[in-house]
Amino acid sequence: MALKMRFLYYSNKSKMKTIAESVKNEFDLAAANAIDVIPPAYSCENERLVILAVSGKGEPNDILRRFCLELNKKKAQNVALLVDGDEKLGAKLTEAVKQTGTNFIDDVKYIKIGGLPFFGGKLTDDEKADILAWVHNIVNNIQ
Repeated sequence: MALKMRFLYYSNKSKMKTIAESVKNEFDLAAANAIDVIPPAYSCENERLVILAVSGKGEPNDILRRFCLELNKKKAQNVALLVDGDEKLGAKLTEAVKQTGTNFIDDVKYIKIGGLPFFGGKLTDDEKADILAWVHNIVNNIQ
């Protein structure tokens, strides 16, 4: 199941990085840039799937919004969204990504991480299983 995939996150919560590491380990993503923050150190290029994981509420800030608007089919064939926040943020990011012409995965995953930034990075077994099942479903549907 070799799939060129990246997990990019925009959050200061340590649990989001733990989620990214879990996805990296589950799918055996070997590339050094398989997980990164938004904006990433290395631009997306010919990715089969990019998962954007964001924390926030309401309007996305300008850095996040501009990054989403720069994604296109050459950079990412498919984009999925994981949101730690409200549906307004998810809707705004969905709208931005859909404008680019890339295939947006309509199954947006909403989670509640909670807690203080930089603390509580441990995932429960249920949280991990739920998120990994969501990613597996996406991967299975695009292969």
